[in-house]
Amino acid sequence: KFYDPKLFETEFSIITKEKKILISIDDGFSSFYNEAWPYLRKNNIPFILFVSTEPVGKNGYMTWEQIRKLHDDGFEIGNHTRRHISVGRQTEEQLHQDIEYIEKQCEKHGIPKPVSFCYPAYQTTNRAVRVLNSRGYQFARAGGSQAYDAKKDHPLLIPQAFDGKPKSTLGQFKEAASKAKGGKVSVMTFHGVPDIQHPWVNTAPEKFKSYMDYLKQSGYKVIALRDLKR
Repeated sequence: KFYDPKLFETEFSIITKEKKILISIDDGFSSFYNEAWPYLRKNNIPFILFVSTEPVGKNGYMTWEQIRKLHDDGFEIGNHTRRHISVGRQTEEQLHQDIEYIEKQCEKHGIPKPVSFCYPAYQTTNRAVRVLNSRGYQFARAGGSQAYDAKKDHPLLIPQAFDGKPKSTLGQFKEAASKAKGGKVSVMTFHGVPDIQHPWVNTAPEKFKSYMDYLKQSGYKVIALRDLKR
């Protein structure tokens, strides 16, 4: 495996003193698989992929075989619901159904039940938190522009520190990363690399690589979302 979570425990005493970053990838676009994943793998940078299952295998999205490949390499696969509908627009029963659907698809393709969730369109509700808690989810990522502080933030309402949209800059990325201090974790969100179908969340491959290069050169420790449990 490229990334073995067991190795994390041997480094724990060091990691608690390091500047920690989390790379969050939404939706599962094939451009990420083709452009960004090889670069992350080559540079030993872990991430979590939040999969929205309804478009899997369709034009512009990864197939389940590709998603399984990421899992086999040790990367975390998270739940982004079946239909990518804001949780505020769904009843509790609909939320259970949308979340359960991806759990069953993961099981069908040899991927463990996710322990991490991502809110579609970043919207959160108390009802959704109750549903996630009842289904055994440990972490859930939302929107925002601040670092995650485990002493203050609910683990099912984790904020992001950076959103890699087209107008985002390396300077903004550096500022978001600098918030990862004092035990806080900066969550950096990306979608397609590039995303031609949804230009409002597009990240150019060259820009994405400049962000990742900065993390390596500046001594940041990148972890998976499930590693927050430790």
